[in-house]
Amino acid sequence: MRRADRLFQIVLLLGRGRAVTAHELAQALEVSERTIYRDIADLSLTGVPVSGEAGVGYMMRGGYQIPPLMFDAEELAALALGGRMVQGWGDADMGKAAQRALLKIEAVIPEARRDQLTRQAMLVPDFHVPTNMVAPLSTLRRAIEASRKVRFDYTRADGSPSTRTVWPAGLFFWGGSWTLGGWCELRGQLRTFRLDRMGTLETLTERFDSRGGELLEDYIRAASG
Repeated sequence: MRRADRLFQIVLLLGRGRAVTAHELAQALEVSERTIYRDIADLSLTGVPVSGEAGVGYMMRGGYQIPPLMFDAEELAALALGGRMVQGWGDADMGKAAQRALLKIEAVIPEARRDQLTRQAMLVPDFHVPTNMVAPLSTLRRAIEASRKVRFDYTRADGSPSTRTVWPAGLFFWGGSWTLGGWCELRGQLRTFRLDRMGTLETLTERFDSRGGELLEDYIRAASG
């Protein structure tokens, strides 16, 4: 996380109306307490009204507000639902990013609107999500972004095993399962693979030509046709 982003996150966390210790901030931002103390000092020097002390906790003095964003009730519900879906069904890094985004929204909307963000009729429970369904997501997402081939053990629907080398084009969520779409070197064609049927997964050093996104477009056309 960039230092500017971390400082902004500290401002958001301190603006929630309760004292937060350096230890809590360090855990939330995955840095050392020494770094937090240095950041608090820097914020104070720039005029951000932080009150508190080491060992007790810090909070924002009254009257300091980030300008509010104006969302209506349905917009807040949509943002909350989307963020919680990513937290529950996405990979760990994307889940943390969604959590940070919701925290930013909560901090800058008017206080009267905050209940609409936290109290929702539509929920996304994550306690039943199988680990093997989301564990490969981070590795595959980074391979797609870097246009690097992946190799994995795969079990077909009939139980037969195989090892595949694939040019990953995109990840698709089907409301209960994730799949990978891409070019399979073994079959010589575009194929779909369920993540919960993957075994050992590795990203190869060899790159492939995604043709500026055309590989993904080809896969979507083939899958929908």
